[in-house]
Amino acid sequence: MTTAGQVIRCMAAVAWEPRKPLSIEEVDVAPPKVHEVRIKVVASGVCYTDWEYLYEAGRGMNLRPFPLVLGHEAAGVVESVGPDVTKFAPGDKVIPLFLPFCEECDQCKCEKTNLCKKNWENTQAGVLADGTSRISCRGQQVYQFLGVSSFCQYTVVPDTSLAKIDPKAPLEKVCLLGCGVSTGYGAAVKTGKVEKGSCCAVFGLGAVGLAAVMGCQEAKARRIIAVDINPNKFQKAREFGATECINPRDYENKPIQDILVEKTNGGVDYALECVGSPVTMSAALESTRDGCGTCVIAGWTETESMNVQVIKILMGRTLKGTYFGGWKSAKDVPQLVEAYMQKKLKLDEFISHNLPLAQINDAFDLLRNGQSHPSGRLLKEGYTRTESIMKNSLYPM
Repeated sequence: MTTAGQVIRCMAAVAWEPRKPLSIEEVDVAPPKVHEVRIKVVASGVCYTDWEYLYEAGRGMNLRPFPLVLGHEAAGVVESVGPDVTKFAPGDKVIPLFLPFCEECDQCKCEKTNLCKKNWENTQAGVLADGTSRISCRGQQVYQFLGVSSFCQYTVVPDTSLAKIDPKAPLEKVCLLGCGVSTGYGAAVKTGKVEKGSCCAVFGLGAVGLAAVMGCQEAKARRIIAVDINPNKFQKAREFGATECINPRDYENKPIQDILVEKTNGGVDYALECVGSPVTMSAALESTRDGCGTCVIAGWTETESMNVQVIKILMGRTLKGTYFGGWKSAKDVPQLVEAYMQKKLKLDEFISHNLPLAQINDAFDLLRNGQSHPSGRLLKEGYTRTESIMKNSLYPM
């Protein structure tokens, strides 16, 4: 392309400081360096994690450096490639990824994990391999959230954090596979390995939770119990495969885990926590069956601790965590795209709004309005923390 090797001036949503609305700014995006790819972002999902790192910065989350361009769930087209890039070419349709897949490290070669650590510390700090960002605004460096920064019309990512996908795939739909849908779906089918005929409970019916419900249905679970304090989400959960829905507020005098144990005559076989609240994590574990129950934690928090009664583990339960649903990012995401293209995986149903980049703060408001209650306590201890009912997408960028 004619822009290859040049600085591209475009628009981005810049977070100048924590707990302040994003500012639409003109930014400069430098050309890619060694093993880097510059992409034109066509569409980006708006994930609750983006909101959380801005408005809950330092509260349960490690504080990221500012100024910062958020966004980590996107799809786009390769504009140019840096030196030594061999797997991508201008015009390729791609999904940038916050989790790398280098194919060379022990983690990538091991079938038991997807946690490649290539450039991990740098991208967590908002920079690329050389310790700097490719985005600047008003003459200063702007950090890249998780090494992605999809709330920018162009961005640069490592070639190990990029998946080449079917050129026929609709980017405004498959962008959701960059985080939430993959995480929830994988929590059920990849990490949890939900079995046919089993009984499952999904805590939290945001995008991650709905995807977990979808995964339980794909695994042919016999019973899928959706748990959320927002009953407005129940119809959508049923459309994704939930066989029944429970509002914990209907049982104010009894913990939700006790309700589930009673309703299932001993506990569920699989509990999938998609909230990110330590209180909910403990409840999910305690809702599982003695001897063989499995609890998978998909909700995100970095600095908080959950309370686990040792006896719950000694009685044969398994407590597992999942990052990006257990998928080996760049290897598995193209297969998830193909599953969508073959109508084996839902994506369209997750999208509630399509907004331009200029309305990013409106998108955040829509996300927040999907919460059942704005108070900190319910946000922390409730069942609606991870996402709104469905995704909001920034499209076109």
